[in-house]
Amino acid sequence: MKRRDFLAAAGAATGGTFLAGSALRPRDLRGAEAPPSTAPSAADPFRCDFAPHFGMFRHSAGDDLIGQLQFMADQGFRSLEDNGMKGRTVAEQERIATEMARLDMRMGVFVAHTIHWTEPNLAGGDPDKRAEFLAEIRESVDVARRVNATWMTVVPGHVDLRLHPDYQTAHVVESLRQASAILEPHGLVMVLEPLNPRDHPGLFLKGIPQAYQICRAVDSPACKILDDLYHQQITEGNLIPNIDAAWDEIAYFQIGDNPGRREPTTGEINYQNVFQHIWDKGFRGILGMEHGNAHPGEEGERAVIEAYRSVDVAG
Repeated sequence: MKRRDFLAAAGAATGGTFLAGSALRPRDLRGAEAPPSTAPSAADPFRCDFAPHFGMFRHSAGDDLIGQLQFMADQGFRSLEDNGMKGRTVAEQERIATEMARLDMRMGVFVAHTIHWTEPNLAGGDPDKRAEFLAEIRESVDVARRVNATWMTVVPGHVDLRLHPDYQTAHVVESLRQASAILEPHGLVMVLEPLNPRDHPGLFLKGIPQAYQICRAVDSPACKILDDLYHQQITEGNLIPNIDAAWDEIAYFQIGDNPGRREPTTGEINYQNVFQHIWDKGFRGILGMEHGNAHPGEEGERAVIEAYRSVDVAG
């Protein structure tokens, strides 16, 4: 699923009536219903800093974004992720930031620039495409300061089939070095997101080892990796060893189970182990919930919350 379609698809899961005693429980890989959770109550914050997105709980909280933020906080979430933040009006950005400050919530990633899904931009070395990218990075500095964000997502775009991969890498590294020079004085970080070639064929950045190589070459605290565990399970698997190998360059994680790109416990990834491993290594950053809900309506939204309670770390 393309990023531009993702939030719409996630918000399209409708229907169903929630009753507190009838929420769907997570199921294991064989379809057996898991036992009732013994995790902390909804009044307690999650230990891991999971970040929902707008629309994920709209059946429970309503369409108003401020009401959704309050609902997230009431359920124990301490951060928000909003890919589309840059496209919101200044007034809406400020309204969201004010409420998040009141609720003591952190801001996760937003998408920093136009992603070229079908044509080369950074990989091709076109000076006009590079100038476009850098101008959007400058705009994103203002957005980040307005909403108190630290991280912004960067996807280098499509491959250039006319060029050797090494030339493409050199072009991408140079663009990211120039972007880092813009971000560093503000303490901001662009996180490079490798996307799997099944859902996003033809993109330049595909895997964690490739992103690690690029970040090493850029050599800036403003250029790090976004490890989207859904994408990497499809592309390379071996999630924990790859996390360890690239650890020094990973600044942010995103979540989605595979297959389906739904909440943890609905697919093949052992998220309880992955989250515990990340926690034990000292990560206290944000883990963005970039997925849809496996079940519709309020009942499905409660199932998402229960799934995260079941995989949260023990401490």
